[in-house]
Amino acid sequence: MENTIAIIGIFVKNWESVPELNRLLTEHGEYIIGRLGIPYHNKHINVISIVIDAPEDIVKNLCEKIGELDGINSKLMCDNL
Repeated sequence: MENTIAIIGIFVKNWESVPELNRLLTEHGEYIIGRLGIPYHNKHINVISIVIDAPEDIVKNLCEKIGELDGINSKLMCDNL
């Protein structure tokens, strides 16, 4: 299966879910090209962007698992999914 390059946008509102988020990202670390986290204190959220190069099913699965965490929203952007 061919890899795809994608961006996963993440909004973190529940700090208790961060350890599980970090566990998921660590599990997929071999595919992650880059990660940028921005704390937005005025709104009490963190904004994270992940650039990933992986097979399509792994990209979709990771985004879905992240989005299932309590107080965390995720969206996927890529050119061929």
